[in-house]
Amino acid sequence: MGYHRPADLGTALEILAGQAPRLIAGGTDLFPATDGPLQGGILDITAIPELQGIHRTGRGWRFGAAVKWAEIAAADLPPCFAALQQAARRIGGIQIQNSATLAGNLCNASPAADGVPPLQVLDAVIETASCNGARMLPLAEFITGPRRTALKGGEMVIAVHVADDHAAGASAFEKLGARAHLVISIVMAAARVVLEEGRIGRAAVSIGACSPVARRMPDFEAALAGASASDLERLRPVLAGEAAARLSPLDDMRASAGYRHEMAVEITLRAVARAIGEAGEAGNAEGDGHGG
Repeated sequence: MGYHRPADLGTALEILAGQAPRLIAGGTDLFPATDGPLQGGILDITAIPELQGIHRTGRGWRFGAAVKWAEIAAADLPPCFAALQQAARRIGGIQIQNSATLAGNLCNASPAADGVPPLQVLDAVIETASCNGARMLPLAEFITGPRRTALKGGEMVIAVHVADDHAAGASAFEKLGARAHLVISIVMAAARVVLEEGRIGRAAVSIGACSPVARRMPDFEAALAGASASDLERLRPVLAGEAAARLSPLDDMRASAGYRHEMAVEITLRAVARAIGEAGEAGNAEGDGHGG
C-alpha cells in the first residue's frame, strides 16, 4: 500500500476509496496514539491546495481542512473568530501549533478538543468529500461521540465553513488546566455575543471537556438576551441549572466531576464577560472609524 502524497484532491479521494489508507496531516494526535511504526498505507494530505488556507467566500468564511493552528492564530480575522484564535494559541506548544491541523482536531473527536467550542458558537459546518460527492454537515452532527465522527468510508474533511449569519459580534475562549501551557483541558468554554446598544442581542455558548461532546447551552443563551456584563452574576443560577442537566463530567486524575461542574459555570461566565468586552471594543473601533 505504501506512502502517498498526492498534489490534488481528486487523486487523494481515489487512493482513499481504493486502498483505505490512514490519513495524516500534522500527525500530532496520530503518532502519540501509535505503538511503534505506522502500519499499512499512509495518505499524506499536506500537498493538496484545496485543503489549505483561510478565505473569504461569497457567503462567509472557508478554513481549509489542513490549515495549521499557528496560521489561524496569526490570521487577520473579524472579532467573531477571537475565541478560535485564542484556542489556537493554547493548543499544545508552538511546535504543535505549527504542525497540528484544524480538521485533525475535529476528526480526533476528543471530548477535550479545544477547537470544538469556538467552532460550535460559530455554528460551523463541516464539508466532506469522497469519490461519490460532497456533503455539508453541521458540527453538531459531525462529532457523534468520543473519538467518533460521521465520516463514511472513503470520505475525508476538506473544509470548515462559517456563514456570514454567524460571523457576527465577538467571541472569547477560556480554558482551565493544571498549568498554563501544554495541558489537556479540565474545563473550557467559548462564547459569542452580538451587542445591541450595549446589551446582548444574540448569544452562543459552548462548554467542552465536561461531556462526551462539547455542549451548547440554549437556555442560558436565551437568558442572556438583553443582558449586560453587570447582569451575569444574576444569571449564574440559570447557567448552573442547565449545566447540571446537560453536562456529564467524569471523575479522573485531572479533576472530580463536582469540580468540573463548578468550574464550568465559572469559566463560562468569564468567557461571556470577555466576549462582551471584545464586542464593546470592536464597536468602539468601528465608531471611531478604525473598524473593518
